[in-house]
Amino acid sequence: MGTKKRPFWRIVAIDSRSSRDGRFIEILGHYNPMVEPPEIKVDDDRIYYWLDQGAVTSEKVGILLKKLGLKERWRVLRTVITIQEVDANIAERRLKQ
Repeated sequence: MGTKKRPFWRIVAIDSRSSRDGRFIEILGHYNPMVEPPEIKVDDDRIYYWLDQGAVTSEKVGILLKKLGLKERWRVLRTVITIQEVDANIAERRLKQ
């Protein structure tokens, strides 16, 4: 997406057998590095759904999800810790950044 010297990326769920620019299953969010701070918008519930279905993130999307704290939250949701504890931990990390 985007134009020359104005990048903009969609975060999508795609079948691994499809080509890189081929058809995707669902748009999960977007990343716009041209604004300050960079804009990262994702649908948390759909991200968790696809991860639960066995989806594997690409390297770059994994980095973006880690910045948002979604990777850690996903890991914790699969354990016994409560969601409130996870949200407090993520809020603390975001304040440090």
